[in-house]
Order: sequence, then structure tokens, then C-alpha cells
Amino acid sequence: MQPLTALSRDEGKGIDGVLFDLDDTILTHGVLTRAAYDALWELHEARVRLVAVTGRPSAWGKVLVTQWPIDAATTENGAMIIVRDGRRVSQIDRCGFEERQARRAKLGALVADVKERAEELKLTDDAQGRVTDVTWDVGENEHVANERVALVRSIIAEHGARSSCSSVHLHATFDTDDKATGTMRLLTTRFGADATGARTRWAFVGDSANDRACFAAFSTTFGVANVQASLSALSVPPRYVSQASMGSGFAEIAHALLRCRMA
Repeated sequence: MQPLTALSRDEGKGIDGVLFDLDDTILTHGVLTRAAYDALWELHEARVRLVAVTGRPSAWGKVLVTQWPIDAATTENGAMIIVRDGRRVSQIDRCGFEERQARRAKLGALVADVKERAEELKLTDDAQGRVTDVTWDVGENEHVANERVALVRSIIAEHGARSSCSSVHLHATFDTDDKATGTMRLLTTRFGADATGARTRWAFVGDSANDRACFAAFSTTFGVANVQASLSALSVPPRYVSQASMGSGFAEIAHALLRCRMA
């Protein structure tokens, strides 16, 4: 990883849009600080396209796209896309209704099994807003030992589901998308980008292990300083890292990109 000062003017000026994670990236311990929100508006006013890329539920994505100065959101780790069409906000699920219902039933059986075998794990506060996955709180309001997280991940695998872990939540899903594939689908189908243009003209900002797919997929990637804690879980680290953590780090990265555009 390189410091933000290593970002060249040409690379920064070539960025048309910024993709950003929520928890512990733009949010600071769950709070949107004034510095981070101001940075979003500054990017928006500079005509930089903005897309939230998060493991949070689609219900959150609808609120963000409605109220924040952003163009779209990829939610539930890539499985659900939220877009704005004029004043209307739409949710895109490429899974058919009957198949979605079948997958929800399998998730219900999985939740029941985890409750029986690891009863101390609690579902997240945002679980009711989810469509494609189920999540347990392992670091947001609860603190779960690594060995118990590993046990639940093995239970998830027994059910034939996929698991991923962010800095706050453990996810289980029967969908196949990750943050990168879902976001690439959004950029190519809704923003008119080709695959190469999407990888080179959109930058990604993240912090944790479940951002690994995006750190590998996009050419210009940034980590806020707290990404250091997740480096052992990242096969490809971000190219650049901020000095500050979380929301302050996001603002630092935004200002670096804006300086390149104004140069």
C-alpha cells in the first residue's frame, strides 16, 4: 500500500465515480460524521458519481439512495441493487420470486440450526430489512470470539450456503454475487460502462475482509487507515491508504481526488 500522496494527478483526474463501503469506511462506529457527509456533497458537486457498496440490507439502500447525494447502492454484499429513476427509487433482484422464496426458506432452516448449536449468537438489528441473506452480530453491539464465528461459518457451509464476515456482521446467503460482481453489473447495465472502463474509471474505498473482491476488481482502490487490521485476510490490499481512520479517512481520500480534479 502507498500513502495518498503517491496518487498521481492523472490517475485521480481519470476517476469518474467513487464506490464506497459503509461500516467503518464512511461511517465511524455506525455514525455518519459531518466531515464524511460534507465530503460526499463535495464529490457530488464536482460531478463525481457515487455508489454505496455495502453488506447492509436493501431497506437501508433505499433510504440512502433517497436521502444521500448518491446515484445508487449495491447492498447485501452485491446481491441487491438500488437505483434512482428520477424521483422513484427501485430495487433490482435478478432472482425470480419462487426461487427467492425457496432461498428464504432455506435461510430460515439455517437460522434455526445456528440458534440450536450456537445460541449465544444474535441476529443483527437490521435483519428484518434483508432479502437475500441473514446476518449475525459479531462486532457491532456484540463481541463474539473468533472460534465461535468459525463454528457458525462451518454450520453455514453444511447447509450449502456461502459466508462472509465484515468488521461487524457475519453473513450467510445462497446467492452467488459478491460486492464486485454485483457492482460491476450495476455499472455496466445502469451507467453504460464497459467492463474495462468500470475497472479503471471507478475507484473503490473500503476497510475490511468482505471488501476483498472490490480491492481485487478495481484498478484504483483506497483503504481507510483501519484497513490495516484486515490485511491478513486480503489477497490484494488497497493501492492507497489514508492516514486517518473511518469517516475521517474517507474525507481525506475524497479531498485527495478533488485536488487531482482541480489541478
